[in-house]
Parts: sequence; C-alpha cells; structure tokens
Amino acid sequence: MAGIKIKRNDKVEVIAGKDKGKQGRVLRVIAEKNRVLVEGVMMVKKHMKPNPQKNIKGGIAEQESTIHVSNVMLLDGEGKKTRVGSRLEGDTKVRFSKASGTTIAEKKKQSK
Repeated sequence: MAGIKIKRNDKVEVIAGKDKGKQGRVLRVIAEKNRVLVEGVMMVKKHMKPNPQKNIKGGIAEQESTIHVSNVMLLDGEGKKTRVGSRLEGDTKVRFSKASGTTIAEKKKQSK
C-alpha cells in the first residue's frame, strides 16, 4: 500500500461527496486513517459545553471534519487537478504533477 501523497498546506479540490468542487488548503493529514482535514470543507455542527477555563463560550459551533483522501485531488501550480508521482532529482525525492510533469514545490515550514 502506497503512502498518502498529499501533504499539509497543499491546495486540493474535492472530487466526490456533498462538497464536490470545493477547493481548500489541507490543514492536517491523518495517515493512519487515510483522511485529511481540508479548510472550509465537510463542515459539521458540534455542540460545545461552556468551559470558562479554556474560554469556550458554548453553544453550537461549526467546524471542519475529515474527508477520505480518495475524495480529494491535488491542484498543481496552474490550479488544475492532477495525480501525484515521485521521482529522484539528484539525491532528493520530489513530488511531481502527472498532468504537466512539473515538480510540486515543497512549502517551507512556518516558524512560530
């Protein structure tokens, strides 16, 4: 079984399900369950209890839920849907777009 080829901060489009056609940034990848959390996709209502210690007001909150990785497709630099491959360039392994053949740039880690 191949690993998940989609990484955090990638821009993806939903290709199946009730949110088909929506685009968003990957917030989290859960590799053990083959699921991804995409910004603004698969919104669910969650009932929250008030918690003054954590400054949570309570009520009904909307938040993203995970979506199966097979239901999303990576968007390349031009914003077109593409499958992902990997190849060696020199001594480093890079991801590339199968549609255009261009390499997918790795996002730099954001320092806090």
